[in-house]
Amino acid sequence: MKSDLFSSEHMAQPAHAPGMTLQNAKSIKYAVNGEMLARQGAMIAYRGDLHFERKGQGVGGMLKRAVTGEGLPLMAVRGQGEAWFAHEAQNCFIVDVEPGDVLTVNGRNILCFDATLSYEIKTVKGSGIAGGGLFNSVFTGGGRLGLICEGSPLVIPVSPQQPVYVDTDAIVGWTAQLSTSLHRSQSIGSMIRGGSGEAVQLKLEGEGYVIVRPSEATPQKPQQH
Repeated sequence: MKSDLFSSEHMAQPAHAPGMTLQNAKSIKYAVNGEMLARQGAMIAYRGDLHFERKGQGVGGMLKRAVTGEGLPLMAVRGQGEAWFAHEAQNCFIVDVEPGDVLTVNGRNILCFDATLSYEIKTVKGSGIAGGGLFNSVFTGGGRLGLICEGSPLVIPVSPQQPVYVDTDAIVGWTAQLSTSLHRSQSIGSMIRGGSGEAVQLKLEGEGYVIVRPSEATPQKPQQH
């Protein structure tokens, strides 16, 4: 049988070392030797002796998810083998988090990560429930983090002289040294008279980077378990 489908561009190759690599622009391959974590429902294929188990967020995390609709439903993958992860054909990216780094990421943009990374679900400072229920995952430690994004993300430098204002539905994440607060760009009267509706943004100040997706969030589909 002959076809471009069977070219090396599409063919899965054996892993040379444990850990995470890009299979292609839309999927991440993970050579598991022990344990790793991924969003529930993101595994699209695997081979080897692997076991999958739902991982709870704890009472606090589940409460936040119930209130806001956000969260990070995880599964642990254990054993030895290879697994491939993807989510709705979104673009995939790998971030190397080094000791001392802190990266805040929206739960909807997390695909998989090394078990050596620590994460907490935290309220975005200054947002509150009125700010759209901004509960993001904060990653620390050392390891690799696989992210997904609808379209190609925009990475914007932030400096003390130039804060950046981001639509709360478009933000993917930001680096440690940035502080956040809500910024209101319109009055209630302006919105009643037919304003754009872009009334509240997240203001990021300090020194670092903010990652933005090129569209606002679409309604989330129910989780498949």
